[in-house]
Amino acid sequence: MRRIGIFVSVAVLHTLASTGLAMAQTDNAGCSVSDVAGQTRTIRCPNGVTIVVENGARYALGAAGRDGKINTVELNDKALLLEVPPRSGHKTFQVNTPQAIAAVRGTRWAVDVSEGKTSVLVVRGRVAVGRRADARGAAVSLGPGEGVDVEGQAPLVVKKWAPARVAALMARLGQ
Repeated sequence: MRRIGIFVSVAVLHTLASTGLAMAQTDNAGCSVSDVAGQTRTIRCPNGVTIVVENGARYALGAAGRDGKINTVELNDKALLLEVPPRSGHKTFQVNTPQAIAAVRGTRWAVDVSEGKTSVLVVRGRVAVGRRADARGAAVSLGPGEGVDVEGQAPLVVKKWAPARVAALMARLGQ
């Protein structure tokens, strides 16, 4: 298992919508939103970030920097597919869930939250995933086709996901 140290800060985010699809801060950040009837919502932001949101997902977008650009998502239920262009310097994009923090500099990946578990799959690029409760501890690094399930105190084990598991998650995201 590949391990890397990761230091991430948790951004102060807006209150989550309790049901349905939340649209936290998309208007303020200049992001555009398009819906696919009853299936997904796609959010496209000026900084090149694209987020496909599963129907019924509970999430909030946030901007941790002074520039006001979306660079964090707080996800509490269901799945997101994210595409983040490479960035210069040390700026990262991160998804915070009840169990995990997934951070990248540029890639395409999916994060799925269900009761007590967060699953992360990398489609392209690399993603660092660590436990939210241990934000300064060890994390695993995922490459294309790899995923990890963060659940309870079970070890973070990087695995190549079976095609059926990848297909099922991507189908939920309209892919």
